[in-house]
Amino acid sequence: MTFKLSSRSEAKLEGLDPRLVAVVKLAIHKTKIDFGVICGMRTTEEQKALVAKGASQTMKSKHLQGYAVDLMAYIGSRASWELNLYDDVADAMAEAAREVDVPIRWGASWHISNIAQFQGTMEDAMNEYIDTRRTQGRRPFIDGPHFELMV
Repeated sequence: MTFKLSSRSEAKLEGLDPRLVAVVKLAIHKTKIDFGVICGMRTTEEQKALVAKGASQTMKSKHLQGYAVDLMAYIGSRASWELNLYDDVADAMAEAAREVDVPIRWGASWHISNIAQFQGTMEDAMNEYIDTRRTQGRRPFIDGPHFELMV
């Protein structure tokens, strides 16, 4: 099944780096899980509020410069936070990034600076990240909806 971005998702891509937009627009045609854009550009005030409530960890977010996007997975018309859906979305983002030669990092595999170059599925990438953090005695920070352009 082929999916397409809604007009609301398209509007949330405004102001983002064109390379990131190209990856998202190609990924929607490659994905087996429907998704939409829930966040593109953020203002400093929006970012401060997210940090204050613990939804973000930094004021150096790439959302502030137009280098990050958050995607929401959908099952039918229902939005879902089920993490297993996001590795499927990430597989489509990796495939699209490879096709247009754009380096993308995924928020569930922070240790990989370019998921387009990873040999394996994004589920493998996420599990590798989790294992790495645990062997370091650190908690993994999983942000499945988050994708950022590496600049």
